[in-house]
Amino acid sequence: MTSTGRTSAGPQGLLPGHGRRRTVTGGPIALTVGAEEEFLLVDPVSREVSAQAGAVVAEAAGELGDRVGPELTRYQVEVRTDPHRSLADFAEQVRSTRVAVVRAAAHRGLQVVSSGSPVLGQVSPPPLTACPRYTASAATFGALDDEQCACACHIHVGVPDLATALQISNRLRPWLPALIALTGNSPFWAGRDTGYASWRTTTWGRWPVAGPPPYFESPSHFEDLVAGFISTGSIMDRGGLYWDIRPSHHVPTLEYRVADATTTPGETVLLAGLIRAMTATALQAATTGDPVCRPAPEMLRAACWRAARDGLAGQGIDLATGRLSPAVDQIDQLLSWVQPALKEHGDAELVNALWSRLRATGSGADRQRAAYRRRGRLADIVDHLTSSVTASD
Repeated sequence: MTSTGRTSAGPQGLLPGHGRRRTVTGGPIALTVGAEEEFLLVDPVSREVSAQAGAVVAEAAGELGDRVGPELTRYQVEVRTDPHRSLADFAEQVRSTRVAVVRAAAHRGLQVVSSGSPVLGQVSPPPLTACPRYTASAATFGALDDEQCACACHIHVGVPDLATALQISNRLRPWLPALIALTGNSPFWAGRDTGYASWRTTTWGRWPVAGPPPYFESPSHFEDLVAGFISTGSIMDRGGLYWDIRPSHHVPTLEYRVADATTTPGETVLLAGLIRAMTATALQAATTGDPVCRPAPEMLRAACWRAARDGLAGQGIDLATGRLSPAVDQIDQLLSWVQPALKEHGDAELVNALWSRLRATGSGADRQRAAYRRRGRLADIVDHLTSSVTASD
């Protein structure tokens, strides 16, 4: 891959993490980090998803205020953290927010799971939240909404402007498959094993503007694309940019939308710390003019598919060589590349420990399948998820 835009596999040395490492000079780059997390509500007896999000949101709002709200379907609840500079403070709020949602759900006789997809229940088509936007989406996109009872963990990192956000996005596109493998947590869908670690990634990719973002030549290139998508009805507005990385349309951040909802609070913290370090490292590389890796769009999309299918336990496409290599090795390479930024943010010890734990226990998808194998009962997966949503790592 080269910085000139060629789409061949190209030399390994130009892929971030395979070549030389640069430190973040001039002291820590104080990047803020925050998260939006989506959860599913389940009935504790049937373990099926329950369409009572409105009542749970109203209950949780007494404690969380506007940091809790509805999502596309009435099975889902969304929460968000404040922006944080301290990863430890972020971690504390992630867990306390989950505790608040679990408490609110319990008051309504329900439980909460953090999974990219529903394990049990009749979810297609799902009951949509009463909202003009969601009604318009269903009318515009038809059956695409039928399998969108899917939950994600979105990480926001503060960036100064659109031009900076696009430079970072351009440099981090090759690492999207590694993040998919790391966070795969949707192997089951409505009573069956899909054969994927992240079925959410696969279903979400069917939207008109989704998956890996393109390489942006400039802010005007980005704006022209967005204007074209809107004018042709491909998206309703900027909120329909469902790329795995996108400049947020409502806050001054770069939003990473690649991850399934994470089983435990610690996995959200791992993801946030890693992504902030990736952002800082890419920003430094842009400042110093390091070459940009530009994989062929077709190969990048194939690598994302492979990561969604195989997950952390399998093989991923190394975009530097075009060959398969263990997903865990690719994540080790990623962590090696961002170690200077982790250290300068004071996050290295925590993030490295969380990765070591996840590597030993397996991804969310691995643990869901392990819960099923013990007795062959789908209900055991749901019980595993409900017991993990506020677990201390």
